[in-house]
Amino acid sequence: MKHTIVINSEFFGKGDDELGAKLMGSFLRTLLTSETKPDKIVFYNSGVKLLAEGSVMLDVLNDLNKSGVQLVACGTCVGFFKLDDKVARDRVSNMQEIVGVLMNSGSVVTV
Repeated sequence: MKHTIVINSEFFGKGDDELGAKLMGSFLRTLLTSETKPDKIVFYNSGVKLLAEGSVMLDVLNDLNKSGVQLVACGTCVGFFKLDDKVARDRVSNMQEIVGVLMNSGSVVTV
């Protein structure tokens, strides 16, 4: 079964942003060391900021990618946040692909 994680914010949960950033880091690092990893992680809204050059999460996300997890960023969101030159082009996609990923996943978890 294919598993997809959706990250729709640069923070994990709602409330305090500093805590949310710490929790996101903890989540991603734990996911990296997990025996079971998702097939894909889809990023939209401010979640695309995690994939941008200079992000403190970029190293762990690159390591997840190296372990076989595909990282998919919403192109509209990348453009909205003016990150076109800061997110790797091969990670930027469109809503058609994102809908396809979500509809063909056995499970989708949004964090």
